[in-house]
Formats: sequence, C-alpha cells, structure tokens
Amino acid sequence: MNQAARTFTFVARFVVLGLAIAFVIGLFWPGSGAFLRQRIAGHEESATPAAIAPVSYADAVAQAAPSVVNIYANKLVTEQPRQLYSDPVLQRIFSVPTGPVRTRRQQNLGSGVIVSDDGYVLTNNHVIANADDIQLLLYDGRVASAKVVGSDDETDLAVLKVDAGNLPAIKMTDADSRPRVGDVVLAIGNPFGIGQTVTMGIVSAIGRQLNLSSLESLIQTDAAINFGNSGGALVNAHGELVGINTSLIGQAVGAEGIGFAIPVQSARDVLDQIIKTGHVVRGWIGADYGPVPVSAESGLPSAARGVVVNDVSPGGPAALAGIEQRDVLLKIGDEDILDASDLRRHEASLKPGVAVEVSGLRNGQRFALSVVPTQRPPTSPVQTQAPGTP
Repeated sequence: MNQAARTFTFVARFVVLGLAIAFVIGLFWPGSGAFLRQRIAGHEESATPAAIAPVSYADAVAQAAPSVVNIYANKLVTEQPRQLYSDPVLQRIFSVPTGPVRTRRQQNLGSGVIVSDDGYVLTNNHVIANADDIQLLLYDGRVASAKVVGSDDETDLAVLKVDAGNLPAIKMTDADSRPRVGDVVLAIGNPFGIGQTVTMGIVSAIGRQLNLSSLESLIQTDAAINFGNSGGALVNAHGELVGINTSLIGQAVGAEGIGFAIPVQSARDVLDQIIKTGHVVRGWIGADYGPVPVSAESGLPSAARGVVVNDVSPGGPAALAGIEQRDVLLKIGDEDILDASDLRRHEASLKPGVAVEVSGLRNGQRFALSVVPTQRPPTSPVQTQAPGTP
C-alpha cells in the first residue's frame, strides 16, 4: 500500500470514530448541540462587546421624576407712587397727588429636588431669595408650604424643609460615579411653569467656572434648560442625581445648548453643613493666587501644576505662616495642587483652626510651611447666573 492510501485510511478511521462518538453523545444528551452553539456564540459576543444605547429612558425618568418638585416663591413688592416730575423744584411748584403706596405679589418660578424622605429639598438660592412664602407642588399633585433651612450664595444653593409624608427621595451618585464628558443626562424641571418636563442631552464639559474667583466647578450640558428649570435635577441614564440645574448662557448672546449644573458632590457638602449648622463654613488661607506662567520654550509640559501667589492678605494666615508673593505652591496637606480652582476648593474644605502644611518653591528652592486657616470672611454674593438664567 502506497503512502497516499495509508494517509487516507488513517483520516477515514478518525472521521468514522468522531461520527460514532457524536452519535453516542447525541443519543444520551439530545441538547448538546444547542448548548455548544450557545457557548460558542456567547464567546464570540464577549470577545467583541457592543455598547447598545437604550431605546428609551422611561425607566430613568420614572425613578427620578417623583423626587422633582415645582417651586413657587412669592414675595410682596412695594411700588412707590409715580412722580410726574423728576425735578424736586417742579414737584413742589406743581404738587399733584400721586396716590398711595401700593404692594403687589411677585412670583418666582423654579424647581427643587427631594433629597431625603424626612422632607429636605435642594434648590437654587436665586429661586427663593427674599421670598415671603414658598409653595411646593409635589409630583403626586399635593401642595405643601416650605421653609428655608439655610442658603449659600457662593454655590447658589438653598435647602428647604417641607412637612409632608410619603416623600420620594432621589438617589444620588457617589464620589466614584462622577459624570464623564459624553455621558447621557436628563434635565427634569418646570420650564416656564408649564409643568414637569424632561429634556435629554450629554455632558458637554466638567469643571466649568463662570466666575473665576468663585468656588464653582460646574457641569456643562446641552440638555435644554429654561426659565423655571433652576433647582431641578440633572440625572444620569439610570435616574441617579448628578447635579442641580442652575444657569444657562441664553440666546440673547447668541448661545444655544449651553447649560450648567452644580455637581451633586458639592451640593451634598452644602446640604450636610446647612442641615447641621444652618450655614456653610469654609477655610481661608488669606492669599490670592493664579496659574503658573509657562513659556513655550521652557521645555515644561503645557499642563503645569501648582499656582503662583499674586498677593498675600496682611495679617492673614498665609502672611503669618511666611508665604510671600511669587511663591509657587505645589502641595496642600497630602494633596497635589493642580491649578487655582483646585486649590480654591481644597482651601474651602479646610477646617478653621486646624494647621495644614503648604509646600512649594521659592526662587527655585523647596519650602514647607504650616498654615492655620481661619473661617473665610464674608464676601459679596457671587452671581453664578449667566445671561438667560432660568
């Protein structure tokens, strides 16, 4: 027998043996073929995963919407009598009765988010500022009065308390679930008083600042935010709260689809402090700082870290510790300083009276100093609202 015949015979034996084994397996295990096909198909799917977007966000809305309330903040506005003449001399010569002083009720629309089942509600400070009476329209149609527990001008947040039962608190995301640019988000609120409305968009950017001297680190989104949406919820595709809608840059300046929300982590910190003490306490080191200038020919990376001290408040904590102008600050405590806004947030979180080490460079030489922060002095209210604020 030649070589070709022997090879053919060898292959034929194994084919016959394989068919016999398959027959026996099929006889005693009828579903084996379908099982193997499923396993092979599952392996192929796991090897090439496909991210399929949901065809509906109704489940996310159903979870979050009951926690969003409509806010009607009312206040009495006094209207002075109208003068026919602005010149005081003419007013005395032609004294004409102008009528009595009148008062009228002014109503401000907004939204809020129930954040605890015992009645705490987060909203924007500019929605309820100077209000004499605050009414909430709940998702189930009930109307309840609310009182202000406390507010914070710098973050434009306020905490309300409502006495009502069966309040559905929204689920907040944790620190490990911060939104990313490109994430789908839903804005829920009461635009123009027409009733609860949901709009969809994505996270356009994070860490935005509308006022460079403020503590804000806003989420930018293209989800439609209109007048009345302020204080409402920005939720992710799972219905979890990621931010409190606060402002927008409107069409008055030619913008479209540029809205902002306060991150839930910042809102949670303000909420906890206001519930505990009625106000927000922030640390202060008494220095003004800005970005470190980096020359294009320096060879350093474009995203240089740290800040440069522009000014030191006389008698402040930084001055008492020995920090000087033109010092470059690189670290506060155990945390690296990324930029001015990052240091501003770290500074605000410091506990007054508790020393912290600040390290950096002075004339190219490393230094480390102990700074004892104090409570941040009162500042004028920070306007976090851009043109077209809802």
